[in-house]
Amino acid sequence: MNVVGNAVLIVVDIQGGGVELAESRTEIPHMSGRGERAPLQRELVDRARERGIPVVWIQEVHKPNLVDIGRELDGSEGPHCVEGWPETELAPGLEPRPDEFLIRKRRYSAFFGTELEIVLKAYKAETVILIGGLTDVCVHYTAVDAHQHDYRVRVVTDCVGGSSQEAHDAALRAIHYLQRDALVHHAEALGWLATAAANPEVARADRTHLAAQSA
Repeated sequence: MNVVGNAVLIVVDIQGGGVELAESRTEIPHMSGRGERAPLQRELVDRARERGIPVVWIQEVHKPNLVDIGRELDGSEGPHCVEGWPETELAPGLEPRPDEFLIRKRRYSAFFGTELEIVLKAYKAETVILIGGLTDVCVHYTAVDAHQHDYRVRVVTDCVGGSSQEAHDAALRAIHYLQRDALVHHAEALGWLATAAANPEVARADRTHLAAQSA
């Protein structure tokens, strides 16, 4: 996997809490394979942490009265990601550590109306690695905005899932159209992580924190 400069792993909307899909009130279609993707996603998060690669978490949340949901109900989706619903919480085993950023959003793109750009600049990121869902919605729009902000985008294709297999495949083709090196597999990402250098901004922040504690 070709990574330029500092990288950040962005975990996009892996939500559901401990609620089974059959019992969830979230009205969004999902392609199959969620259970198979979960351990691959957790492994990437674990390896990134071990190597000092920042992990940034994204969570879509809307008020119970849906005043902030905009036009998201005009298409195929029903009410979803409602604040206070257990199924809106991040999936078990995929939660941020205290020193990691959790960015809540109210639109599909993780850049739109959020502090993500500030966080990526803090890490001096040049490459963003995306996992999560939906491939054809939040991952796609986040990848497009990352591209337009001049980041190099890497989408781990077996760690994202779409609203359907057809939509998933089409979204990956659209992302590849924007950046020819954008699509990578879990094994490629692990191969890169095996020798990846720690993000120097993480190490610098840790040193500053320790110095402040000992002062």
